[in-house]
Amino acid sequence: MNIVLTGGAGFIGSNLCEQLLRNRDNRIICVDNFNDYYDPSIKRKNIEDNISIDRFELYEGDISDKSFLFHVFSINHVDLVIHLAAMTGVRPSLEYPGLYYNVNVIGTLNVLEAMKANNIYNMIFASSSSVYGNNKKTPFSETDNVDYPISPYAATKKAGELLCHTYHYLYNFNINCLRFFTVYGPRQRPDLAIYKFTKALFDEAPINIYGDGLSSRDYTHIDDIVQGIIYAIEKLDGYNIYNLGESNAVSLFELIQLLEKYTEKTAKINFLPLQAGDVYQTYADINKAKVQLGYSPNISLESGLVDFINWYKTAILNEKISFF
Repeated sequence: MNIVLTGGAGFIGSNLCEQLLRNRDNRIICVDNFNDYYDPSIKRKNIEDNISIDRFELYEGDISDKSFLFHVFSINHVDLVIHLAAMTGVRPSLEYPGLYYNVNVIGTLNVLEAMKANNIYNMIFASSSSVYGNNKKTPFSETDNVDYPISPYAATKKAGELLCHTYHYLYNFNINCLRFFTVYGPRQRPDLAIYKFTKALFDEAPINIYGDGLSSRDYTHIDDIVQGIIYAIEKLDGYNIYNLGESNAVSLFELIQLLEKYTEKTAKINFLPLQAGDVYQTYADINKAKVQLGYSPNISLESGLVDFINWYKTAILNEKISFF
């Protein structure tokens, strides 16, 4: 297939891109703006091995720029859009809600409009577990009410799902919305907990914990997420929402203990007040994805952390690459 992959140089996008390129029948049209949310050189390094592949083409630009996006779609034959590009992170969205709205909502609308203008009907949309807010029922199911997001970021992801449903209803788009649960692994963004905690352990610096340390997350290895996306591509029919997680909630204290074990370092913990917009827990019910997609995550948190730490030692410590 000819696949437009927005956000294709990011953490999830670059890992997915490599997997898709293993199929020699796939051509990837990568769209990324290399913004400075974190060091753009990280994303350039993510895709450096793809640049020389003739089935990979990079377009640098922003999805909130409608004319740029329409140009990319008009000059390429496109079978499928995988829309990963977004402003990410809960806490920064409180400071820059307008930016998050412009990129995540208007940008998604631009993608859908570009698809409509070019008769493209198949799409994977990257949503987030943050749409569940402080849902009291666990595990979180796709049928749960998600009308109460607690951060601008979460609200933009819910808005993206609604736009996708609208274009499915009006124009018969086939769209699978995938709610990712705390993705980690090689190339993980430096602002995410596992990266920050690992860096602090090796630097012998304090680990900042917001709240009591009992909040929990459903950590999902990047390889399981990539496999879930590929399964979702193969089962595109109508409009659907799927949770992609491990279905295993782990507290911050448990996570730190595992990182201490596999880094052979001792954590110095600095407790700070709970941050506005942070949910207390995430916990995925993945039964729908298992039954309908064949999704079956198989990388345990312990083996996944070993994988991440080995990557960190090789890519960061050994090569002395600064992600800050």
